[in-house]
Amino acid sequence: MLMNIPELQQKFNGQYKLTRQREIIFHTLTDHAGRHLSAEDIYNTVRQQYPEIGLATIYRAMELFNNLGIVQKLDFGDGCHRYELCDHHSRQHHHMICIVCGKVIEMAGYLPDKFEPDISHMNDFSILDYQLYFYGYCKECQSKYRK
Repeated sequence: MLMNIPELQQKFNGQYKLTRQREIIFHTLTDHAGRHLSAEDIYNTVRQQYPEIGLATIYRAMELFNNLGIVQKLDFGDGCHRYELCDHHSRQHHHMICIVCGKVIEMAGYLPDKFEPDISHMNDFSILDYQLYFYGYCKECQSKYRK
């Protein structure tokens, strides 16, 4: 279950204002939930209805959202940060990334969950969060590029 506006306001905790621009950006993210949008993707979507919003506003909002735990900032190794809404009610998930077409497929995090307690114990390290990426060929690209 994704965050709604009252929960968003609660995250801001009176420390930040929920400006109209931030609300528009948040709605864009919720309308595209499950996608991994870059700041430029968000900007191109938002400016269709609100051309007065600048790209710098998008970047600042996404940094704030990331710092407040509203979005997760992702780096798939292609030089472009992407964002996805945090869903604090669901399990950790991971990403499979096609090295040919760039398609991103989400998967539930069962495998790492089995090893996390052992890794923590062996290294005397308290793990708060982690990200796991698998790189390879999606179904469509396997038949085209893999022999």
